[in-house]
Amino acid sequence: MTGFHEICFPLDVGFGASGGPERRTDVVTLASGFEERNARWADSRRSYDAGLGVRSFADLQTVIAFFEERRGRLYGFRFRDPFDHASCAVGKVLQPTDQVIGSGDGEQTGFQLSKTYGALHAPYQRKIGKPVVGTVRVALDGVETTAFSLDPETGLVTFDEAPLAGVMMTAGFKFDVPVRFDIDKLEFSLSAFEAGDIPTIPLVEIKL
Repeated sequence: MTGFHEICFPLDVGFGASGGPERRTDVVTLASGFEERNARWADSRRSYDAGLGVRSFADLQTVIAFFEERRGRLYGFRFRDPFDHASCAVGKVLQPTDQVIGSGDGEQTGFQLSKTYGALHAPYQRKIGKPVVGTVRVALDGVETTAFSLDPETGLVTFDEAPLAGVMMTAGFKFDVPVRFDIDKLEFSLSAFEAGDIPTIPLVEIKL
């Protein structure tokens, strides 16, 4: 990892982006017709095309300046996923009980923010490493508390005192995705843009 800038891609452009999670699965069909499937990635990886969010020449200039400061693919940055950027469902109000982040043992004070997808069959727990400052709310056994500190660069919640054994820790938060540009060259045509030709601005999630 060469570097990461704690700055968010322009929100007005980013919220017009397309994209989502990707997984890598090997599928082998046997002679009998049955399949064997193997997950090559333990975690999903998200990718986006921010070009769809560019709606004006001013947007183009903003993206160019952002791209140049990141030196193309060199530096990572935050991106607010327009489809999935909060601990709660779309249209719901964020609550400190949205996501379970751990259970107390009387000794541990640090707990990683995470978001769980699914419930009954094979729930997937996603590490949240880039929470949005000022949005994180935490509760102990359902009672909201402010006796904690947050590392906004890693998503680690540290309690002032270790929660007692069996106490359930939950949290509500907004978050960004750590990404980088997936190209080292931006290419625009003003005439094409005025004719409605949308530029391609690929972004890909990075692991920190």
